[in-house]
Amino acid sequence: MRDPAFWWRPAGPAATVLAPFAMCYGAAARWRLGTAGRSVDVPVICVGNPTVGGSGKTPTAMAVARLLIAAGRRPFFLSRGYGGEIAGPVRVDPGVHRTLDVGDEPILLARVAPTIVSRDRVAGAEAARFAGADVIVMDDGFQNPSLKKDLSILVIDGRRGVGNGKILPAGPLRAPLDAQLARAQALLVVGHPSGAQTVISAAKSRKLPVFQGRLVPDREMLAAHAARKVLAFAGIGHPEKFFATLDEAGIDVRVQLAYPDHHHYHRLEAMALLARAERDDLMLLTTEKDFVRIAGEPDVSALLNVVRALPVTLAVEPERAFRDLILGAVAGK
Repeated sequence: MRDPAFWWRPAGPAATVLAPFAMCYGAAARWRLGTAGRSVDVPVICVGNPTVGGSGKTPTAMAVARLLIAAGRRPFFLSRGYGGEIAGPVRVDPGVHRTLDVGDEPILLARVAPTIVSRDRVAGAEAARFAGADVIVMDDGFQNPSLKKDLSILVIDGRRGVGNGKILPAGPLRAPLDAQLARAQALLVVGHPSGAQTVISAAKSRKLPVFQGRLVPDREMLAAHAARKVLAFAGIGHPEKFFATLDEAGIDVRVQLAYPDHHHYHRLEAMALLARAERDDLMLLTTEKDFVRIAGEPDVSALLNVVRALPVTLAVEPERAFRDLILGAVAGK
């Protein structure tokens, strides 16, 4: 399912019609944010976003875990496993589990650190602690009040910002922005901040540190395919972010195809992609999230043999301040 286009434009008639529903949803979300969560015996770092849709949470969570690992800590990821059938708690095994089992993000997270999928966040945190975690990194779950967080980082897409600034279903906000910022300890803006000035100003008024992030494509992969013409496709929250990354990297993208977030490709789609690429002599290029979903679908094995994924990592500035924020949250715990 794609986000309604009116969410990302100045508030119009559709947002006005939905305003009463947004008011009710916002009041409930504000109350939930004010609920005290349960503590576990290890520190919890939460990476969330104030809006619906992709913002860069998963690359941020991975960057946080890598900082912790470099500092000698043993982080475990905790994910709800959106799109997966397993309720958990279960430890993700990329060699066994498919995206239909646990979702796409946990498969990627498990490449960096042990990952627990659990719809019950407290049960998942306890499972991680029992398995040896000395810090838990939550990918999403900021608006879920069940588990107490020691550090919460809100991640926002710099170009989209908070859209029309309205709450679901009138806009993309998951809860009133002021209530979310009140429960956060930092804001991370991923990509050019042209559309995020409202939330940046609101964060600064609360004296929250504001960090700037950018997605950095894998250099070896770029060098290996620099001369190829590309058909790029993506089924993520904001496919245009992937296309912008390719453009900034100088990739010669001839065709862009966008699919809904967490899209599971079927055989006819795979055949169409393969035929288009062969006809126009294009290399098929997609995101790592899309790649792991394709790998979990036996019906599209022919596509898996041809498509390439572009790995990206998140670079954060100021780097030292971000590292200090993360390590400070777990110091002595």
